[in-house]
Amino acid sequence: MSIAKGAAAEARAANFLEAQRVRIVARNWRCRHGEIDLIAEQAGTLLFVEVRSRARGRFGDAAASITAAKQARLVAAAQLYLATLARIPPCRFDAILLDGDAEPRWLRHIIEL
Repeated sequence: MSIAKGAAAEARAANFLEAQRVRIVARNWRCRHGEIDLIAEQAGTLLFVEVRSRARGRFGDAAASITAAKQARLVAAAQLYLATLARIPPCRFDAILLDGDAEPRWLRHIIEL
């Protein structure tokens, strides 16, 4: 996916979350383990959000692209982000899936720790 398409998908996901009364804390937070697309807060819980977009289902839907390796990188990046905070709030890992023109799907608790 091109950088422009990725940015558009992340903007669409952020707008979707904001419409659900979720506050975006950071976008594209980078560290040595990779990138967290969106970091958000909802009712005192910190959300680490992976945004996945697929134009067509030819190679599987957006959810199928969140591999075990990707999950491990997300957890490692989240741990580094949490190390920057004075207090660690409740956290969870979510995904916003954008499959073609369909409405965004919000998967909560995509990684169980």
